[in-house]
Amino acid sequence: MLKKMQTLDGNTAAAHVAYAMSDVATLYPITPSSPIGEIADEWAAMGRKNIFGQTLTIRQLQSEAGAAGAVHGSLAAGALTTTFTASQGLLLMIPNMYKMAGELLPAVLHVTARAIAAHALSIFGDHQDVMAVRQTGFAMLASASIQEVMDLGLVAHLAAIESSVPFIHFFDGFRTSHEIQKIEIIEYEDMAKLVNWDAVEKFRKRGANPERPELRGSAQNPDIYFQGREAANSYYMKVPEIVSSYMKKVGELTGRKYKLFDYVGHPKAERIVISMGSSCETVEEYINYALAKGERIGAVKVRLYRPFSAESLLSVIPASVKRVTVLDRTKEPGPGGPLYTDVSTAFVEQGGRMGENPLVINGRYGLGSKEFNPGMIKAVFDNMNVVIPKNHFTIGIEDDVTHTSLSWDNLMGVAPGDAIRCKFWGLGSDGTVGANKTAIKIIGNNTPKYVQGYFAYDSKKSGGITISHLRFGNAPIQSAYQIFSPEYIACHNPSYIHLYDILEGIKPGASFVLNSPWTLEEMEEEIPCAMRRTIAEKKLKFYNVNAVKIASEVGLEGRISMIMQTAFFKISGIIPIDDAVKYLKEEIKKMFGKKGEAVVQMNLDAVDKTLDSIVEVDYPEAWADAVVLPEPELDDPEFIKKVLRPIVAQKGDSLPVSAFPPDGIFPVGTTKYEKRGVAINVPMWIPENCIQCNQCS
Repeated sequence: MLKKMQTLDGNTAAAHVAYAMSDVATLYPITPSSPIGEIADEWAAMGRKNIFGQTLTIRQLQSEAGAAGAVHGSLAAGALTTTFTASQGLLLMIPNMYKMAGELLPAVLHVTARAIAAHALSIFGDHQDVMAVRQTGFAMLASASIQEVMDLGLVAHLAAIESSVPFIHFFDGFRTSHEIQKIEIIEYEDMAKLVNWDAVEKFRKRGANPERPELRGSAQNPDIYFQGREAANSYYMKVPEIVSSYMKKVGELTGRKYKLFDYVGHPKAERIVISMGSSCETVEEYINYALAKGERIGAVKVRLYRPFSAESLLSVIPASVKRVTVLDRTKEPGPGGPLYTDVSTAFVEQGGRMGENPLVINGRYGLGSKEFNPGMIKAVFDNMNVVIPKNHFTIGIEDDVTHTSLSWDNLMGVAPGDAIRCKFWGLGSDGTVGANKTAIKIIGNNTPKYVQGYFAYDSKKSGGITISHLRFGNAPIQSAYQIFSPEYIACHNPSYIHLYDILEGIKPGASFVLNSPWTLEEMEEEIPCAMRRTIAEKKLKFYNVNAVKIASEVGLEGRISMIMQTAFFKISGIIPIDDAVKYLKEEIKKMFGKKGEAVVQMNLDAVDKTLDSIVEVDYPEAWADAVVLPEPELDDPEFIKKVLRPIVAQKGDSLPVSAFPPDGIFPVGTTKYEKRGVAINVPMWIPENCIQCNQCS
């Protein structure tokens, strides 16, 4: 089979499969799942056909509960139906989910797993939402990467049709949903060959029809309700076998093998980790590194989480295993996380079939998209090496209150050495993220290189900080964590050099690109001493681009993203600059064609002008001796000094548990301490002209 490789994000991969395999999609947008519906809606508007030869019918409802009710009704009428959701949105669907499961309707919900608002709102990723619906009767299938979203999303649809059991297909919010990688696309005609068309026909004939009157949704008394709840058991007992069968068929089609639980590592490992979601990628990357050093460790990737097949889990664990750490990405009061409880139960119920059961330990990680990097994984494996390992631990935070945390090395690198790592500091809505997505697609689609892009957003979104993490390499990239040792850093807003440690972790001899209007003499005054010292000590290649001036000259007025992207291609040398410019100009015509020839020409002019405007700064060696003065003592309240200032400086990861109130209540009036000075121009308020449009603010 001819492989079709494409550079896309996890949401697009989910949309590709859901669109193919559904008659109807009902939507209500919620971060980070909204793009799936937007993409599907755009395809429907363009007349794209699914595997049934139809354009997907899409309806947006007025709430997540409405979307779920519409899924239920559509399925009851005999239409294969999907929706896309996360977090509180998924929780609002619970009543309808019980109905869909109880009536054996093969829904598929694609969930970008996300934190739930508890002490505070978080729009970022973990497994709190999917773990909160595990009791509804939906089968649950987890994907760990964008390629798996494509492959296992298809398995979820195929298995739902065959089993008549509804499925949740989930993957990590932002870390997988918004990450971009180069993956292999499964064509719709190949999907269609795997469908059990008899099961589709049987489902359609079950649809409510006035010509076949029947009673649905009855009320039952104590004499029969219990029996009715047990009547569907045989359907659920068949699910693991059905999922396994379709994993095999998709594997035969694609060459990528999947099992209900996949083991990676040493065949005679003594210590293993069990986890699901994007953590599996980083764990596998660490294991490959550790195996090369002679360690006997391994990991189990959980695919089918519900129904939980204890027999399938234990069948892949080596008999040599003495200690197991189960990692949960959710917070629940009780004896342990849900995955830990299931794994422990599996060992107990199988009655020591592996001989003496291993010691099972529980850890919690990654809440609210908290980083989970190789140093943390090493700490988890090291914890299993001590005589009495810490159980119910946390990793990734410093818990100085209840002392649950493990310590770790934040700078441990285990990725293959040929990857090029780049970091871009931008302002939300300034175009930096969009331009970086374009760069990734240009490199991914026009070279044999593997690519990865991950975008760390401030919860402010527009106007907040964005940090883009881009990797390019000759081998598949499994680094599901942020870059901490880049070869290229670009700062798109000059005010950031006073606010953040922009050059933290940069490699010696790396490239640093600054957008600023400053001459070398002005840089002596403007660039902080610590940054000048780092530039000189690490012998960085330092470039300056006056992007605002270029944008103004070509008529773009402050829209600098294409200028900085051109600088990236010129300085990084990842692909020849002539090719890069050609591809970039093709993308400009596609991106801005609808806005008119004038806008296209402005961006083309910006590219050409940038190539001649990049200045390599010949900084003096004396910068290495710049004296770093202590920060002035500010007369701030204690909370501002100890909590807000580090958060604003992007140092929130360093704050311990004791810094935060247990009920999540913060003091008021903190905004005045967060003056960032990020605007290019500051409006002046003229009271007599004011019509209260609020645009100046």
